[in-house]
Amino acid sequence: MKNWYALYTRPRHEKKAYDLLIEKGENAYLPLLKTVRVYKNRKKKVELPLFPSYMFCEFEYKKRFDILETHGIIKIVNFNGEPAIVPNWQIEAMQTMLTNPESLRMENYFRQGDLVEVLSGPFKGLRGTVVNKKGEARLVITIDGIMQTLSVEIDTDNLKAVTA
Repeated sequence: MKNWYALYTRPRHEKKAYDLLIEKGENAYLPLLKTVRVYKNRKKKVELPLFPSYMFCEFEYKKRFDILETHGIIKIVNFNGEPAIVPNWQIEAMQTMLTNPESLRMENYFRQGDLVEVLSGPFKGLRGTVVNKKGEARLVITIDGIMQTLSVEIDTDNLKAVTA
C-alpha cells in the first residue's frame, strides 16, 4: 500500500532530488514558496522549499531502497524507529494553503485545540486546529512527519468541529 513519507535531503538538494524522483516515475511533492531575495545590486524572485531539507514522496515502503538511492536523499524521516507517514489530507492541505501564500505563516510545532473543518471560502474542506494569535483566528495544519506547522488566517464562522 502506498503512503506519503517525509524524506530528509542534503541541504539545498531538495529540487534536484525532487526532479530525480519525478524522472523515476515517483509521486513526489516539494512544497515551494515564492519569495524575493535581495542581493547587493538587485532583487530576484526565487522559489525556496517551504521546509528546508524536507520533501515528500508517495511509495510502497518495500520500494524504499529505490527512493533512498536517489542522489540528494539522505533518509526517510523516522520517529521511534517507525517511518514518518504523512496523511494524504495533510499533503492536500499544504497544496491548498500554498495557492494563497499571502496569509501563510510558519508556526511553532504543537498539538492543541480541537480539530475543525473549513466550510466555505478558498480553504473549504481543509482540516486543522484553530489558534488565536493577536486577535486573529488562524487555521493550523501540523505536518507531523517533519515536526513543522503552517497556518493561514481564517474566519471562525466558516468552521465546524470534526470528530476524529
